[in-house]
Amino acid sequence: MSERVVPAAGRQRRRPTKQGVVLSEELIVATALRLIEEHGADALSVRRLGRALGADPSSLYRYFRHTDDLMLAIADELIGHSMRTWKPTGDWLADLRELGLRMHAGALAHPRAAVLSAHRVTGRAREIQAVESILGVLRRAGFPDPEAVRIYHAFVDQALAFGALDSAGTALPRAAREAEVEVWRSTYGRLPAATHPHIAATSRHLVATMRTSSYPAALDLFLTAARTRLDHVRADQAG
Repeated sequence: MSERVVPAAGRQRRRPTKQGVVLSEELIVATALRLIEEHGADALSVRRLGRALGADPSSLYRYFRHTDDLMLAIADELIGHSMRTWKPTGDWLADLRELGLRMHAGALAHPRAAVLSAHRVTGRAREIQAVESILGVLRRAGFPDPEAVRIYHAFVDQALAFGALDSAGTALPRAAREAEVEVWRSTYGRLPAATHPHIAATSRHLVATMRTSSYPAALDLFLTAARTRLDHVRADQAG
């Protein structure tokens, strides 16, 4: 795509496409998400999107300047999926834990798109609302502004990083995933204590746990550290 997007007021397509649908930003993003999950990053082209929508590829310029503009909209849509039904309860630890798990699950629901978008900053409505909501949870919990930003940054980066990591694993062919899981049993599970005493002592736990994501455990460790930090802040304020 090139730099020739149509202003928002002029975007509405009045006639249906060949498939009988009316183009919209939401429809284009949903179609692009589906194509990425089916075919990978190469699916994000004007020509392929036009075919999938039954529309002239040039009509997509009414909504997006270029494919990277569309990629940012996709990233923002993934954020929206995670935030859509999340409501803070006032228990900041429980609220952040639930949101972190939602972000991780959202990435796994769209693994190829998550890998492509995890590092992007969209500046769009859903991302802005997510930043506002998370900072609000932290500030209401009592974190001073510099600490709130520090915790926000680490929380979001952890969720996005694990989402991308686990999504990359999910996107592997099934045979490859199963072969990697088997390595923990067939290789690590058979190392002798004489040469690898620590692996041998814990091998049954490695076999049991390394097949699943460590994100829930990492999230709990992070939140415990954040709670400890807040306790220190309160102690300093009281002193």
